[in-house]
Amino acid sequence: MAVVSSGSPLAARRKLGAELRILRDRSGLTTEEVGAHLNCHNSKISRIELAKRTCTRKDFAGLMELYEVDEAKRAELSELLTRAMQRIPLWWQAYADVISATYAEFLAYESEAVRCWEYQPLLIPGLLQTQGYARAITGPGFAALGPDQVDSLVEVRMRRQERLRDEETLTLDALVTEAALRLQVGGPKTIRAQLRHLVEVASLPNVTFRVIPFEAGENGASTGAFTLFSDGKENEGDVAFMESAEATTFRDDALALRRLNRLFRNLSAAALSEHDTLKLVERIEKEQ
Repeated sequence: MAVVSSGSPLAARRKLGAELRILRDRSGLTTEEVGAHLNCHNSKISRIELAKRTCTRKDFAGLMELYEVDEAKRAELSELLTRAMQRIPLWWQAYADVISATYAEFLAYESEAVRCWEYQPLLIPGLLQTQGYARAITGPGFAALGPDQVDSLVEVRMRRQERLRDEETLTLDALVTEAALRLQVGGPKTIRAQLRHLVEVASLPNVTFRVIPFEAGENGASTGAFTLFSDGKENEGDVAFMESAEATTFRDDALALRRLNRLFRNLSAAALSEHDTLKLVERIEKEQ
């Protein structure tokens, strides 16, 4: 795994934990044996590997010695540890009153990702939404929130979109079904502006936007939205967030990632080309 150079300490902690788990497995040691070496309970080792607690410098040195890590790898992991231990202000902390722990985790990964793959069956992806569209879907979804809190959530969504134009840009491959274009979110004026915005943002060199037409049938059907993130080393996502009516779930286990990466490829195969997608978007806009 690559060393984290920017973004949140949370993602760095997860990467470090995954690396430490790999080293332990290669050494053929159990968490109990590692805990005995560090003079601590095995639960501490598990929590470090699962990124539920930060590894201390002392424990890190003990693990490097136990796993017989070479200097080059130790330097890479030490840099990752430094990043994981940092206490830096994150822009979304200003919105803590409206951001859930899962959403904060999502934002942490999005802030560090190099590539993103997103599938939405009914809505336009957040990174491609206009302010009017974002406000229209935020209000009903968070009925218990006041107007100021809805404003905050919309601001967060707009701030996220800066990743598409940052110096270190996020490469986005977005898939939606034709239903997402035709759903009358916010009324005709709002949806027309949203469709025009899609044509504009799809022209960015780091954005691929494609639509799965109704004609694709079952080949383009999947019930749940999901997002995959990658640090750029692989051509597949290495963490995922799955959306449902009840919650958004973080997944980084191999089985779930294989399934979701394969599902995205299958859905992508059912989608129109970028050129034909834009023709469809423009045609639907004229129908509004």
